[in-house]
Amino acid sequence: MMKIVLATAASLAMLSAAAAADLPRKEPPPPAPAPVGKAPIGKYPVGKAPIGKYPTPGPVVTKG
Repeated sequence: MMKIVLATAASLAMLSAAAAADLPRKEPPPPAPAPVGKAPIGKYPVGKAPIGKYPTPGPVVTKG
């Protein structure tokens, strides 16, 4: 008798957990679009430059 009660309780627990996983969740709203013609402040790609791929100009020395 105890085995049947335990099996029924375990089955009911698994069924309720599976049903709770299928419930819809509220998602956050999408980010607002940037205004047209404005630079996105704080979105400059710092550190994304291809360092080492292009020769950087050295100091300009003029002889006179």
